[in-house]
Amino acid sequence: MLGLRKGNAGSNTAADHITVARAALQQIPSHLHKQVLIRTDSGGGTHEFLTWVTSRHLKYSIGFNLTEEICNAILELPKDIWQVAYDADGQIRHGAWVAELTGMLELTGWPKGMRLIVRKERPHPGAQLRFTDVDGHRFTCFVTGTRPGGGQLADLELRHRRRARCEDRIRAGKDTGLRNLPLHGFTQNQLWLELVALAGPARTLRAGPADLLAWTQVLALDGHAARRWEPKRLRLRLFSAAGRLAKGGRRLRLRLTDRWPWAGLIVSAITRLQMLPAP
Repeated sequence: MLGLRKGNAGSNTAADHITVARAALQQIPSHLHKQVLIRTDSGGGTHEFLTWVTSRHLKYSIGFNLTEEICNAILELPKDIWQVAYDADGQIRHGAWVAELTGMLELTGWPKGMRLIVRKERPHPGAQLRFTDVDGHRFTCFVTGTRPGGGQLADLELRHRRRARCEDRIRAGKDTGLRNLPLHGFTQNQLWLELVALAGPARTLRAGPADLLAWTQVLALDGHAARRWEPKRLRLRLFSAAGRLAKGGRRLRLRLTDRWPWAGLIVSAITRLQMLPAP
């Protein structure tokens, strides 16, 4: 879902988070809502939004701000409490650890069953330390309603980071028409966002509609191409191939030059799409 907010809108505005979450849920069949995981950064870590999420019995994994109380609790954690963290591939991430702070904090007023998990890691070489970094380590935390036994701490923390793909979609959106709002009026630019998200000529939207690119990757590609390719790479390899439509034998054929290095990938993608069941 894409939308515009006024320039003075706050980042922790629970009403906006609720509006976006409700609109997203409306696109998913109600019987699948129990499988939905609501994931936000620390902007969603507010009483009102978490209360709304838990009142609908939704799973959640939401970033949380490092308060003074949390920082003091982190410093009191024994060294043997920390567990090794995982990298994006599920392997041990050297120099990173996770721990739970739930029992060390006063969480009255927050949803029942909420757990607070913190990650500690050594910043990458060249990274600037922040004032919340202690003893050369960087700390981030999140809250979840997943009960103990629903996964090791490292698994829950990895789940939280694996769902953090909004930034990638935002970057892809900027490459497909969102970098600059072309119109003067608020409502007109709102309509422009809808066009970028749903449809529009590739020439105008640079690399093609955002939904088209996202679903092409999910349904037609696999491996690295499905997970990592940016819009510009998709455009150059899939949508820029020279081809010709030929009719014959009551069939319409797409003919591609065998000199195009990605012709096989295009054929494979088309085959995958043809094998999908009718909606």
